Amino acid sequence: MQMDSSSLARQVEFVFRQLEGELTNATAGTVLIHIRNNAVGKFGVRHHPIESKNGKFESVDKGLTGAQVQAFKQMAIESLRYRKDWTHGEILYDFSVRASANSWSASILFESNYNMANWNSRYYPRKNDLWDSQ
Repeated sequence: MQMDSSSLARQVEFVFRQLEGELTNATAGTVLIHIRNNAVGKFGVRHHPIESKNGKFESVDKGLTGAQVQAFKQMAIESLRYRKDWTHGEILYDFSVRASANSWSASILFESNYNMANWNSRYYPRKNDLWDSQ
């Protein structure tokens, strides 16, 4: 894990602590974490839709247990080692519970974001800078 990822790991742990109540008993969804300058900017949970038939809600399946939420948090923290060389972007953790199999699964999507407006001054010197150096 990168050195700068250790503080991000603490931030991801904080995110999951904040979302623990919302994740407990959730059957499926996505945890979103927006990162800017290696810091969590915003986070939340996108729950999968609640289905209804003939205007009546279906019975809710059994969702994540407290122990499964803790395992999910640990998996999220450990997944940071796969994030390479970017400081801005999103991490999406998709999860679902399979009540019939008494298990859960998750997948991770990393998205890096770059802003070309910040790079122009770094890689393309201004015209006056070329003349000043001579």
